[in-house]
Amino acid sequence: MSMQKEIQKKITVSTIKKYKNNKKIVMITAYDALFASIFNDYVDMILVGDSLNMSFLGKNDTLSATMDQMIYHTKAVCNGAKRPLIVFDMPFGSYNTKEQALKNAIRVYKETNADAIKIEGGSERAEIVKYLTDNGIAVISHIGLMPQFVRSEGGYKVRGKSQEDAQILLQDAKKLQDAGAFIVLLEGIKSEVATTITKSLDVPTIGIGAGAGCDGQVLVWSDMFGFFEEFKPKFVKRYLNGANLIREALQNYVNEVREGKFPTDEFSY
Repeated sequence: MSMQKEIQKKITVSTIKKYKNNKKIVMITAYDALFASIFNDYVDMILVGDSLNMSFLGKNDTLSATMDQMIYHTKAVCNGAKRPLIVFDMPFGSYNTKEQALKNAIRVYKETNADAIKIEGGSERAEIVKYLTDNGIAVISHIGLMPQFVRSEGGYKVRGKSQEDAQILLQDAKKLQDAGAFIVLLEGIKSEVATTITKSLDVPTIGIGAGAGCDGQVLVWSDMFGFFEEFKPKFVKRYLNGANLIREALQNYVNEVREGKFPTDEFSY
């Protein structure tokens, strides 16, 4: 199997904008320098997602993630990955007003090397998006199924099932684009609706559970590589059974230590 790297100069907001109708955008999550360095040569964008609250902290949802936690992990990712565009996922409660959003976004830019931030919400967030972009913050808007709304929505629900909801999503996307978002992330949206939104926007869309018609795709790395096993959303394709590979290797280590086979002379001073 060939290892196909895409070595090139640093990817910026301007680079990503040019991908629209030209090149599919590849995005993955990362939370530490080690995995970020592995992903560095292959992907266009890395999202330091608040999903770390579930997959690495063991919480039931993303809502308790804090600015301090997200900044810590973003610093680590930026240390490991120099080429991709790095996105900071603004945690729940950190952008309720435009003033609060700008204060926290400025902190992100000052304390990390993140290139952009991501915030959840539709038309009601347009004023905040505009305020941020007017003040030099690059913003990705996130609509559709929004994990930070899981409690108020009563669960994770696919969007765009009705014509009315599809129209709301399209209007949201256009308003957020007009407010200055340079990407609209579409999550958990019926494929045909996501395709319509993508064709209607001048900025790229990135999908997660929104079909192949988006301008790019993002997956959580621990989902796609088979490390997070509590549940698997329909949209997740597992490219590796990582947890079982670790278990097998760990069992080999345990066996060799128990049986006195490790370390051998090769691994001793």
